[in-house]
Amino acid sequence: MITGANRGLGRAVAAELLARGLRIVVTARDEAEAAATARELGPEVRWAALDVTDQQSVDAARKAIGPVDILVSNAGVLLDSGSDPLSVSLDLVRQTFSVNLLGSWRVAQAFVPDMVRRRWGRVVLVSSGTGSFSHGLFAGSPGYSVSKTAVNGLTQLLAGQTKDYGVLVNAVNPGPTRTRMMPGAQRTAEEAARDVADAATLPDGGPTGTFRRGEQVFDW
Repeated sequence: MITGANRGLGRAVAAELLARGLRIVVTARDEAEAAATARELGPEVRWAALDVTDQQSVDAARKAIGPVDILVSNAGVLLDSGSDPLSVSLDLVRQTFSVNLLGSWRVAQAFVPDMVRRRWGRVVLVSSGTGSFSHGLFAGSPGYSVSKTAVNGLTQLLAGQTKDYGVLVNAVNPGPTRTRMMPGAQRTAEEAARDVADAATLPDGGPTGTFRRGEQVFDW
């Protein structure tokens, strides 16, 4: 299951995992867009409406979809580009955290316990180098950057909680990727999707609690 899969990186991840032989559920806040994306990808692709900021929506999606083996937490927003830490609207910061951090956390709470009970699962949280202390947080989008720092922290928490149950939880730094969020980036969504898909299909005994891109592992 991929959140925010109606366009950009999420859609590309869905297509990549489908090409690797997985059964896919695409989700998006807009029900019609989720359905349209599923139809475009193929008749075997399932879809569901899922607003990561709405607990009732997440609960309804969990009931409709049932347990999943792989969760790609991709839904995210960048609302404060061009601002700075001293003047950024804290309302924008709150909205950013609501999607990027709490949305990922809410979806994990809904779907990861089933993985723990079945003692197998893969969770990928789409993060960003802008939220990495080793890279240096990016002050030009402070709410977004700190939200991704928090996503990295959530990755560590989930990995620690599930490491004895066959569940691998990793964060992927796709790098600047050409999507609606960053239309001028050089890297295509299809290229970045391969890194996300690699983390989503790690073998048993693979790494957990890492910040990665393909085989490259970054310091937090």
